[in-house]
Amino acid sequence: MTITTLSARDFNQDVGRAKKATINGPVIITDRGKPAHVLMSIDEYRRLRGGKKMSLLESLTPSHPVPLDDDFEFPKLGGITKSVELD
Repeated sequence: MTITTLSARDFNQDVGRAKKATINGPVIITDRGKPAHVLMSIDEYRRLRGGKKMSLLESLTPSHPVPLDDDFEFPKLGGITKSVELD
Protein backbone atom coordinates (compact mmCIF):
# COMPACT_ATOMS: atom_id res chain seq x y z
CA MET A 1 0.00 0.00 0.00
CA THR A 2 1.25 3.45 -0.93
CA ILE A 3 0.17 6.57 0.94
CA THR A 4 0.03 9.67 -1.24
CA THR A 5 0.09 13.17 0.25
CA LEU A 6 -1.28 16.18 -1.62
CA SER A 7 -1.76 19.78 -0.58
CA ALA A 8 -5.33 21.06 -0.75
CA ARG A 9 -4.25 23.26 -3.66
CA ASP A 10 -2.79 20.33 -5.62
CA PHE A 11 -5.92 18.30 -4.86
CA ASN A 12 -8.20 21.07 -6.16
CA GLN A 13 -6.13 21.45 -9.32
CA ASP A 14 -6.07 17.72 -10.16
CA VAL A 15 -8.84 15.73 -8.50
CA GLY A 16 -8.43 13.00 -11.13
CA ARG A 17 -4.85 12.38 -10.02
CA ALA A 18 -5.99 12.02 -6.42
CA LYS A 19 -8.77 9.60 -7.39
CA LYS A 20 -6.31 7.47 -9.39
CA ALA A 21 -3.87 7.44 -6.47
CA THR A 22 -6.52 5.78 -4.26
CA ILE A 23 -6.00 2.58 -6.26
CA ASN A 24 -2.68 2.16 -4.44
CA GLY A 25 -3.78 3.38 -1.01
CA PRO A 26 -5.15 6.37 0.88
CA VAL A 27 -4.50 9.96 -0.18
CA ILE A 28 -3.82 12.43 2.62
CA ILE A 29 -4.86 15.99 1.81
CA THR A 30 -3.10 18.68 3.78
CA ASP A 31 -4.14 22.20 4.73
CA ARG A 32 -1.21 24.50 5.47
CA GLY A 33 1.09 21.49 5.73
CA LYS A 34 -1.02 19.58 8.25
CA PRO A 35 -3.06 16.45 7.41
CA ALA A 36 -6.72 17.45 7.20
CA HIS A 37 -8.56 14.84 5.10
CA VAL A 38 -8.17 11.33 3.76
CA LEU A 39 -9.46 10.20 0.38
CA MET A 40 -9.83 6.46 -0.23
CA SER A 41 -11.60 4.11 -2.58
CA ILE A 42 -15.09 2.99 -1.63
CA ASP A 43 -13.84 -0.60 -1.47
CA GLU A 44 -11.20 0.35 1.11
CA TYR A 45 -13.75 2.34 3.08
CA ARG A 46 -16.12 -0.62 3.16
CA ARG A 47 -13.28 -2.93 4.20
CA LEU A 48 -12.43 -0.63 7.10
CA ARG A 49 -16.08 -0.51 8.17
CA GLY A 50 -16.07 -4.29 8.34
CA GLY A 51 -18.40 -4.70 5.40
CA LYS A 52 -21.33 -3.30 7.38
CA LYS A 53 -23.98 -1.96 5.08
CA MET A 54 -25.76 1.19 6.14
CA SER A 55 -29.11 2.63 5.25
CA LEU A 56 -29.51 5.95 3.48
CA LEU A 57 -30.63 7.48 6.77
CA GLU A 58 -27.47 6.22 8.53
CA SER A 59 -25.26 7.61 5.77
CA LEU A 60 -26.89 11.04 6.07
CA THR A 61 -26.91 11.15 9.88
CA PRO A 62 -23.79 12.68 11.44
CA SER A 63 -21.99 10.44 13.92
CA HIS A 64 -21.95 13.31 16.42
CA PRO A 65 -25.25 15.18 15.91
CA VAL A 66 -25.33 18.83 16.86
CA PRO A 67 -28.27 19.66 19.15
CA LEU A 68 -30.82 22.02 17.65
CA ASP A 69 -31.40 25.41 19.18
CA ASP A 70 -34.84 25.27 20.84
CA ASP A 71 -35.47 28.92 19.99
CA PHE A 72 -34.97 28.46 16.24
CA GLU A 73 -37.92 29.57 14.13
CA PHE A 74 -38.25 28.57 10.51
CA PRO A 75 -38.70 31.56 8.21
CA LYS A 76 -42.06 32.09 6.48
CA LEU A 77 -42.15 31.21 2.79
CA GLY A 78 -43.50 34.67 2.00
CA GLY A 79 -45.01 34.60 -1.46
CA ILE A 80 -42.92 31.92 -3.11
CA THR A 81 -45.84 29.49 -3.13
CA LYS A 82 -48.95 29.67 -5.28
CA SER A 83 -52.31 27.94 -5.36
CA VAL A 84 -52.94 25.12 -7.78
CA GLU A 85 -56.36 24.54 -9.30
CA LEU A 86 -57.40 20.91 -9.56
CA ASP A 87 -59.78 19.90 -12.33
